[in-house]
Order: sequence, then C-alpha cells, then structure tokens
Amino acid sequence: MSKTLHQPLGGNQMPRFAGPGTMMRLPAKESAAGLDACFVGVPLDIGTSNRSGARFGPRSIRNESVLLRPYNMATRAAPFDSLSVADIGDVAINTFNLQKSMPIIEAAYDEILSHDVIPLTLGGDHTIVLPILRAMAKKYGPVGVVHIDAHTDINDHMFGEEIAHGTPFRRAVEEGLLDCKRVVQIGVRGTGYAADDFDWSAEQGFRVVQAEECWHKSLVPLMAEVREQMGDGPVYISFDIDGLDPAFAPGTGTPEVGGLTIYQGLEIIRGCRGMTVIGGDLVEVAPPYDPSGNTSLTGANLLYEMLCVLPGVKYRS
Repeated sequence: MSKTLHQPLGGNQMPRFAGPGTMMRLPAKESAAGLDACFVGVPLDIGTSNRSGARFGPRSIRNESVLLRPYNMATRAAPFDSLSVADIGDVAINTFNLQKSMPIIEAAYDEILSHDVIPLTLGGDHTIVLPILRAMAKKYGPVGVVHIDAHTDINDHMFGEEIAHGTPFRRAVEEGLLDCKRVVQIGVRGTGYAADDFDWSAEQGFRVVQAEECWHKSLVPLMAEVREQMGDGPVYISFDIDGLDPAFAPGTGTPEVGGLTIYQGLEIIRGCRGMTVIGGDLVEVAPPYDPSGNTSLTGANLLYEMLCVLPGVKYRS
C-alpha cells in the first residue's frame, strides 16, 4: 500500500496568516498510523523551577511555523518528498499534577511508537523527555542522546522532588534508558552549586561540551566526532532552547548568557545527518517572555531541521 506524502500548505495557496494551526500547516491527524514521522505537542510546564510559560510553546511554535517552506535550501533536503508527515496534536497532560502527567505522556508515546513512527516533539518543559525516553527505551533499548542545553539536567532532587525539569537525565541513567557512552551534552554553562553539576555527567560516560569550548568556532568538526561516537545505534535529539544564547532565544524560563549561536544550533542538528535518529524534541520555549515571537520561530526552524536529518529523507541533487 502506497503512503500519502502530505505537503505543507503553501503561502501561495493560502495566506500565511490563515489556514490550519498545525505545524507547517500540515494535515492534522488523530493518530500516527500510516505516518513515517509526526509532530506532537506536550504543553506541560509544571516541572519548571523559575519562569513558567512553556505550556504555550507548542501553540506558539506552530503559529510561527507558517513561515517555513518544504525544501531546505541549505542542505537540499526535501523531507516531504519521501516521508509521510502530519501533526497529531497535543498530549492531554494533567495540568495540575506532574506525577500523574508522566504516565500519560509515556502511554501517548507508546502508542505513537507502536506505528513505527519517528516523533518530533514541541515542548513543554524539559521534564517531558523522561517519559518520552521511557517509551523509546521500551522499543529500542538504551539510546544515545544528542542533548543541547545550558544545563545538564542531572539534579538528584529539586525542592525534594525527583521529577522536575532539572532531573530527567539523572532519572534516565538510573532507569537504564541511556547508552551512556553515546550521550553528548553540548552548550552547558553558567553558574552552579558545585562542580558535580557537570562532573556527574562525565562520570557516567557522557561527553560534556561546555559552551566556552564552542565560542568563536564552527561545530562541524565536533559533530563529525559525535557521529563517530553514536555509530549505528538509535539516537534521540533533545534540544532545550536555552542552549542558545538569550540574545537569540530570550523566550525561555532559565536563560544563561554566553550560549550557542543559532548558526551553531543549526550545525549541531545538520551534523546529526547519517545517525539513526529515532525522535527529537524542542523544549522550554516560553512565549510570554518574547513578544516578538522570535524564540518560537527559532524553535520551529530547529524542529524542521530535525525532520530534514531523519533516516529516509531524500536530498535533491
């Protein structure tokens, strides 16, 4: 049975300020059945420790995605020529209970992955990566991760809680969800409470690339090393928008100065081409702190770039 290659609604067919409110104005589907990849929102921000607002991230990213076109001029990727892609809406999290939201999200991704679909997630705060990784590990076993972030998110507790946006990668290690020798954290920086904030990651076998190592240089050579590190195993991309400097992405809950540039963010994702990417997320976009919409626009572009590096994407000659 041939698959349907859905195309984003073009700006010459319908004005960009009109039409469906889906990612890139793609068709809206109730299920991931029959798709190769899907966009899905998780509008949760009750795991944040500073400024809330990431619950509005999925809707705002979708709004700004109307500016995207189907063909990647830089990489020549034409994802909609080869993959069946649609927007399957949002996970109905429990707005009032973080603990109860975790199994809700995990079950939603169990269902998505049952269709052999690659999900690209619009967050939401970074807490959501834990239930997503739980679902991924059930299907693929321990996975490698390319994690772009200002923070390592390996806190043991936050205000006594084991589940929050600063703890998911520690819980993921403890639960055996990660192939720790194939995890890289890029862009971490800022002040901390102790050296353990970064050292614990390295002790688990993660490659930790501090932002200072990235200043004033292209990250293409770094990503060549990361591709070798990841090998042929499954890889998940987790991109916290605060990995970028707040000059580029002010609309986030925990901004840190001295971060990555947009160009470096693009180099990282484009450098994932050739990896066995099984999913990705773009989290911590908090629209109330960026009335211009630029942070959401950047998030939409980064998600599109993730789509362009998925296995099976055709590249035009």
